[in-house]
Amino acid sequence: MSETVAPDAIERARELAADADRVIVKAGTNSLTDEDSNLDDEKLDKLVDDLADLLARDTEVILVSSGAIGAGKGRVDYTGETVEESQALSTVGQSHLMRRYTESFERYDRKVAQLLLTQHDLENTDRFTNFRNTIETLLEWGVVPIINENDAVATKEIRIGDNDMLSSSVAIGVDVDLLVTLTDVGGVYTGNPKRDPDAERIEAVGDNYDEVQAIIDESSSSTFGGIQTKVQGAREVSEHGIPAIIARSTEPDVLEQIATGKEVGTLFVPINGVTDE
Repeated sequence: MSETVAPDAIERARELAADADRVIVKAGTNSLTDEDSNLDDEKLDKLVDDLADLLARDTEVILVSSGAIGAGKGRVDYTGETVEESQALSTVGQSHLMRRYTESFERYDRKVAQLLLTQHDLENTDRFTNFRNTIETLLEWGVVPIINENDAVATKEIRIGDNDMLSSSVAIGVDVDLLVTLTDVGGVYTGNPKRDPDAERIEAVGDNYDEVQAIIDESSSSTFGGIQTKVQGAREVSEHGIPAIIARSTEPDVLEQIATGKEVGTLFVPINGVTDE
């Protein structure tokens, strides 16, 4: 890439990420299920282990979890070819997903809570105020909020896979200090890493955003297109002074690495609200 982010800006953003008191972590479907759309116990437990690393540092953690539709496919013999099937699959998979989260967090003597949202909940002032108050109460109690789209009623979100945008909206609305998006690739690359062996990971995104966006638009496909909404969500929070990181869910101790200032994934440097103090 011809344009890179200044090293001092990267360092400041990495320090902000490491010092975050409240973190929202978004986990995608591929980070939770196997190739047959069954919930992968090893993947889910690994995610909870990583979240427990943050909780042990007295960090407040909010989880946005995809995977309900995918988990539903593994439970019943339907593929979700229609919106109606996908909605029904989500209701099957969501209960199974929460059961597994409950069991996994119990290994750390942690309780979890389920919140299902639509875009309307975020846009309506009264509904969002109620949601935010609930989040604040759960965090005060030491309960881990687990948020997902309410796929049973949110047809638009099913079509576009909008949990990436939901996580950024929640991050901004409840004043988190860091957004981490965990996916099955190691960050943002100069090409599609699933097809291009020469694709290189982009360390940081800031002033070079337009160039990065052009690369994504060129390299994205139906199988790789999910990175577009992840980048868009990360960009939105960075515009509110919040650092964001897109990283691989299978990276060892990925959240602990972030909490100790290590370089991991692709860092989105805040472009507003950051000073040189």
